Amino acid sequence: MTSVIDLPYLDTALTVADRVEDLIARMTPEEKVGQMLQLDARDDLDDHVLRRQAGSILHASPERIRAAHELTDRTRLRIPLLVAEDCIHGHSFFEGATIFPTQLGMAATWDPALVERVARVTAVEVSATGIHWTFSPVLCIARDLRWGRVNETFGEDPHLIGELASAAVRGYQGDGLTDPTAILAAAKHFAGYSETQGGRDASEADLSPRKLRAWHLPPFERVAREGCRTFMLGYQTIDGVPITVNDWLLSDVLRGEWGYTGTLVTDWDNVGRMVWEQKVQPDLTAAAAAAVRAGNDMVMTTPGFFEGALAALEEGRLEPADLDDAVRRILTLKFELGLFEDRRRPAPERIEAVVGAPAHTELNLEIARRSLVLLRNDGTLPLATATPAGGIAPARRIAVVGPLADDAQAQLGDWAGNSGQAGWIPDGHPRHLISTVLDGLRSETPENWEVTYARGAEILELTPDPEGDTFPDGQPRPAVVTSAPVDEAQLAEAVTAARDADYVVAVVGDRIELVGEGRSTATLELLGGQNALLEAVAATGTPLIVVLLASKPQVLPPAVDDAAALVWAANPGMRGGQALAELLLGRIEPSGRLPISFARHVGQQPTYYNQVRGQHGDRYADLTQRPAYAFGEGLSYTTIEYDALRVAEPRVSPDGVVRAAVTLRNTGSRPALETVQVYVSDLVTSASWADQELKTFRQVTVAPGEERVVELEIAAGDCTIVDAAGKRVVEPGDFELRAGRSSRPEDQLAARFTVTG
Repeated sequence: MTSVIDLPYLDTALTVADRVEDLIARMTPEEKVGQMLQLDARDDLDDHVLRRQAGSILHASPERIRAAHELTDRTRLRIPLLVAEDCIHGHSFFEGATIFPTQLGMAATWDPALVERVARVTAVEVSATGIHWTFSPVLCIARDLRWGRVNETFGEDPHLIGELASAAVRGYQGDGLTDPTAILAAAKHFAGYSETQGGRDASEADLSPRKLRAWHLPPFERVAREGCRTFMLGYQTIDGVPITVNDWLLSDVLRGEWGYTGTLVTDWDNVGRMVWEQKVQPDLTAAAAAAVRAGNDMVMTTPGFFEGALAALEEGRLEPADLDDAVRRILTLKFELGLFEDRRRPAPERIEAVVGAPAHTELNLEIARRSLVLLRNDGTLPLATATPAGGIAPARRIAVVGPLADDAQAQLGDWAGNSGQAGWIPDGHPRHLISTVLDGLRSETPENWEVTYARGAEILELTPDPEGDTFPDGQPRPAVVTSAPVDEAQLAEAVTAARDADYVVAVVGDRIELVGEGRSTATLELLGGQNALLEAVAATGTPLIVVLLASKPQVLPPAVDDAAALVWAANPGMRGGQALAELLLGRIEPSGRLPISFARHVGQQPTYYNQVRGQHGDRYADLTQRPAYAFGEGLSYTTIEYDALRVAEPRVSPDGVVRAAVTLRNTGSRPALETVQVYVSDLVTSASWADQELKTFRQVTVAPGEERVVELEIAAGDCTIVDAAGKRVVEPGDFELRAGRSSRPEDQLAARFTVTG
């Protein structure tokens, strides 16, 4: 009789492929179906592991991870678990972990190398705590600002998303899965999930195959070729077909054209949703059979998939071999991670050494600084803190007002601490690790300055959903948000503080109850008493500096149009308050650029810059179509002039390279980190296309008074459209290369080139 330790699948001298095949040959149908299950660790672990023999768990506290591994060691084949979590901008639910700005905030840096460093630090912290797999990066393209998950994206542009997401994948997966600090990356949500109707989360995405190929698929193809080991499938239907069973996307494109061999995981209860929500399958037996046949590997949080798949086998809807490809891909990950030899359980010594380490906090501060976008400045910023002779500035008083000025957890945004997805840190991350805007100004201003605080307004109130506390699958329904009334006493206190101050810093935005899955908004307005607060403190005449601490672009009231300054901070993470204070005081240079456009009115949706040409007129009858702030915008504390854009060779072949140069000139007294953005417009196309698309960008430091020539390169093969037949092609003809500081035409220089036939 062969002992367990002599079994070939446990022999590390064999290849991974050989070990996988030996193990599959030993597995029962129940064990194979179990491997395809990923279940919520907050539920009955004994049932998950011992009865259903689950291959993966998610949302597990450290204690639950340890308990789950102990249960797995009692199973017949002792196949290890994959432990997963949504570590989207840091180790979301591990107390004391480093929580960075949200993905949208990171995107404002336009710096792939910095994003890669953030992902690497996240992987180091996550891997120490027993997590093997993060459900990130998010590659969805932000289309409708009402959508609740805009904060999780890298913005509205496919090229920028592809650059940043690829960097994140490299950071997460490190030097390969044998690296003990590597974690599996998951590109999500494949594909078109963000093209929502009315901004409603997970609604039908009205997308043609051509539109998918044109904009939604390129970032995913990029990370597939980067080696991203897993893809997560979106919730939605496209043309009536759930992504979970979309054969064209999964088989023809992903597995076929791209040759992707990685592992697919459904999103939360996708298989069950086909029965109870989308109603395209009569029961879980039919849904399980359809999901297996479509090529799904891991089924997230549909416990009934176990019984459904086994029933499908018994009824002949599936053959046992139909499960093997999925199980093979799952087991391959486990062998390559070395989990059969080392479960990678939580490691107390590593946790102590790396979670929240000082070097990680420094990186967090660095990316928080870089994520801030200065959108308006009449010269008030930076606040003067020194005399021309280098002495101490005269005493000043700053009134800090607003409901988010000292809200620590709101700075972290979604998927962090007490944002609602996990219950084991109900109070969120430790307060002492977080610097709010009020904290930052109190710690960073000169000793002879005074910082006062008045809340000024509330944002929202909550009432139970009249449809009930839970959805049909048992998940909790979010409470219904209503706008909080104006509190006259709070407002009067803020107005008094503003009148008595030299500057007023108003910190406004949104809260977690307005953000995330199932929390799309019908409006983009600031809720509660925030608009009244801004109007009232503006009326005092004290210079008003508005800090928009918000998960996504908001529609701002007229008072902001006349404010001295406006800074968008997204959700800037644990060190956001310190970074904000440093920017306002001129200790750092503002360098962030918008990865997404801001609307003037919710009715302008969509506002993304790369819309398809062709409509009657260029405005609404009652409103401009121009966004309030456009993709790529952002100010510095100096002025950079662009001059002398030239294309080296005006005629290039389709396999050639367009080479150009532009001159930058710093005409101010402070240095700048300038993001030179390069767009291409195909002037005449065989099928409708966007007027311009970002193709590359470069960040360069320009010293005061310095003039720099910046070299630019674009492969002619990247100047593509998707034609009417759905093929991505470079069409011969005339193009315009546009270089400048934003996507707005008035911020760009243009030069022609021709792609030859």
